[in-house]
Amino acid sequence: MTNLWEFEDRCREGGFDLICGIDEAGRGPLAGPVCAAAVILPRDAVIEGLNDSKKLSDAKRRSLFDVIVQEAYAYGIAFADEAEIDSVNILNATFLAMERAVEALGLQPDIALVDGNRRPPLGMPVQTIVRGDSLSASIAAASILAKVTRDRYMEEQDSLYPQYGFAVHKGYGTKRHYAALTEYGPCPIHRQSFLKKFYGEK
Repeated sequence: MTNLWEFEDRCREGGFDLICGIDEAGRGPLAGPVCAAAVILPRDAVIEGLNDSKKLSDAKRRSLFDVIVQEAYAYGIAFADEAEIDSVNILNATFLAMERAVEALGLQPDIALVDGNRRPPLGMPVQTIVRGDSLSASIAAASILAKVTRDRYMEEQDSLYPQYGFAVHKGYGTKRHYAALTEYGPCPIHRQSFLKKFYGEK
């Protein structure tokens, strides 16, 4: 069984106290923002069922969201919207959302553990961890906050643009989503840079 606190324990052994886990949700969809979360968990936090958000049911993610918010020493959640994604590309927009999430913590962490292999410019030591959302408790917590927050946002957008089915697919490129794009064209929250290939093939 994976020890989800191994990376955090190593950081503390290295003299880091405030350890921030960071992850994002929504890099791949055709519509909506990318969302990032930053979470600092206390050393003695007990969160039953904590895991990579992609391995959890929607109901479990939403129940864990409330537990994480309650247990966290500090947390921040932030977006970069579709216009920013189109302007600076998805990677830089993801970094922008991560920077905003760290700012929303209201304090300066000593080190950031970031899911993936790309290092955002956060003005502090950063350790990237591939598959970090299933290896680090702090990153797993961040992945849940980001995923649930973005899902809720896309469900709200579904009431504004019901023809696309955002509540079901959350903006990802499903067969239903592409069929709606063919019939209705894009709406204001679509990422134009993500649709160039689709419309170029029509």
